[in-house]
Amino acid sequence: RFIACPQLARTVRRCLQGGAGPQPLLLEFAPGPGILTRSLLDAGFRVVALESNSDFLTDLQSLENSLDGQLKVIHGDFFRLDPLAKGALKPPAVSSDKLFKALGVAAVPWRADVPLKIFGIVPQQLERNRLWRLLFAMYECSSIYRYGRVELNLFISEKEYTVLTAKPGKSKIYQALTVLAQLGYEIELLHKEPWSSFATNLKNGGPAIPKAGQLPNDHFCLVRLTPQQNLFTGGLKPSNASTFIFMVKQSFAKPKSKLTDRLNSWSLDYSDTLLKALEIPKNAAMCNLYPEDYKRLFEALQNSDLFAGTFFHDEVLASTRTMN
Repeated sequence: RFIACPQLARTVRRCLQGGAGPQPLLLEFAPGPGILTRSLLDAGFRVVALESNSDFLTDLQSLENSLDGQLKVIHGDFFRLDPLAKGALKPPAVSSDKLFKALGVAAVPWRADVPLKIFGIVPQQLERNRLWRLLFAMYECSSIYRYGRVELNLFISEKEYTVLTAKPGKSKIYQALTVLAQLGYEIELLHKEPWSSFATNLKNGGPAIPKAGQLPNDHFCLVRLTPQQNLFTGGLKPSNASTFIFMVKQSFAKPKSKLTDRLNSWSLDYSDTLLKALEIPKNAAMCNLYPEDYKRLFEALQNSDLFAGTFFHDEVLASTRTMN
């Protein structure tokens, strides 16, 4: 795992602070030796630290005992919240219900204010899968998002930040993940930090900088992901969000293909009329559509026979299981 060096702590604290005075409750995952945790505590945050590595737990618990309730340490892994496996959960697997009960955070309506802020460094191993799982949970209002529009403040690789913020037409980096992230989240870059500012707990001690191919990847990016208040307006709902996600993913199987070809592959016999009503050009490629276009297209299809039956049912279930 990556561990922030001490000089970075002040920068992170400044990015997360909401002004002078007492700070809100913050859930920090994978705090490791607690370098950033101590800085956040000094800034007045109340911190719940979710740590999966038992090697770090003892020192964190000692820090917890030295404070008057400002820090709570829980043995758990943020990316093993609510696993699909049945039966009693064994740490570091965690139930979000038990976690939020321990936090003292109650569920609020989706359009209410953010009920909780979460901060952490996303592990580079399976980073894309972890981002996908968070997206699924957000669109379905499951796991942490059963409690409302939980705000994520995540260190992610520069290559993944580049994908999340790509513009239409960039067929190699504008992807299904891009569309769903931009539609679902307000994405804000808080800070970019060179990889050299992070240590690792690898045996050789060097930073395990992931390869990125053609994408820039010289930095770790601290990114704020706040779920959009108006996400579930119109025909998109948590109950049909899995179908919407699969529709977008299938659309990017061939990102340069024409939208009319995709609609025809779905046996839609009124594609020209639909595109005219949506004011989308007939020759538009899948990678040229804006995120809002995909939502408008999905909502227009809700009344068609395509989505009335079980056309996508098996594929949607398989995709959901894979991401979870």
